[in-house]
Amino acid sequence: MPRPRVHDLDRLLDTAERLVAEDGAVSVRSLASAAGVSNGAIYHAFGSIAALLGRVWLRAATDFLDLQAELADAAASAEDAVVAAADAPAVFAERRPHAARMLLTVDKDQLLGPGLPTELADALFALDKRVVALLIRLSRAMWDRRDAAAVEVMTTCVVDLPTAFFRRGLDTGADNRDRLAAAVRAVLAVPLRPKG
Repeated sequence: MPRPRVHDLDRLLDTAERLVAEDGAVSVRSLASAAGVSNGAIYHAFGSIAALLGRVWLRAATDFLDLQAELADAAASAEDAVVAAADAPAVFAERRPHAARMLLTVDKDQLLGPGLPTELADALFALDKRVVALLIRLSRAMWDRRDAAAVEVMTTCVVDLPTAFFRRGLDTGADNRDRLAAAVRAVLAVPLRPKG
């Protein structure tokens, strides 16, 4: 019979998320110290630091993408959906500041490294597919197009501009968010080049 879990895994993930957001990395020793658990308890729960960090990233990114899709789905028009998707990092930062800071400021590939278990690598790859699917869905709603030119413009609106606006200080104040919305609407106002 396996030993029962003594530690709350969500609390460990929350602590790791905070440490990564603050320091850009986390070690088993720093997590154990911050969470008040033994190194062995962390290895017992996750198997490796790579698996732990993969779970931290996966949880945060999944929650973010769920929120982004929810915000886009609730919008009244295609243009509003794009603006809402672009604003998702600010909304997420209000709800989960450490997760938002981690996703926006930490290099995923550098954090996770090559030792990531295959099932976590596959789950993270599936998240990339979700992003592409959202970009295509918004492009179709906006212009009835899903070609590379349309998706590239949508990427500018939903990925590049929010990253530029929020990455430095994660300034999610109303002025910054209004500027982001105006920038997204300005990009959307420029006609797409014809397919070809």
